[in-house]
Amino acid sequence: MEIILLERIERLGQMGDVVKVKDGYARNYLLPQKKALRKTKDNMALFEAKRKEYEAYNAKLKAEAEALSEKMQDLAVTIIRQAAETGQLYGSVTMRDICEAIRDAGFRIERHQVVLGQPFKNLGIFDVRISLHPDVVQTVRVNIARSAEEAKRAAKKQSDAQKAAEKAAQAEKEVADTPAAE
Repeated sequence: MEIILLERIERLGQMGDVVKVKDGYARNYLLPQKKALRKTKDNMALFEAKRKEYEAYNAKLKAEAEALSEKMQDLAVTIIRQAAETGQLYGSVTMRDICEAIRDAGFRIERHQVVLGQPFKNLGIFDVRISLHPDVVQTVRVNIARSAEEAKRAAKKQSDAQKAAEKAAQAEKEVADTPAAE
């Protein structure tokens, strides 16, 4: 099916592009979500007539997403779960759990905005992408631990490791910048 995109969609195209997609994707997702129109002469004319409205609406959504992204800068959330001694979780941490933790931190996001390849099944600190808008992506640090105390220890340990790595990189840069004696 050929459709006209009403907004930028990752891996598909920009607003106004005419793209060919599978019928089910168009019927079940793009059309009901008002992200696209079927490609017909009438809809092409309608899109061209309302193009400025669509661009303004998308610009407004992007500005809101950028403002939220600024507020979410350096956001870290902690999720407490039971785990075995080896660090493997009894269960897993999913998009829903991460979304709930971010909401508890005071940010309004939807579950589909959390970009997660697969659920986390181990304790640890992970960086998770939050897609606030197709053009605005923010990274949130998720700390999965058995207790709040353990989460603090893990965060401090990672912070110390980061500082050490930054120091080593700085020292390496200084050595590279010094002229070699001949």
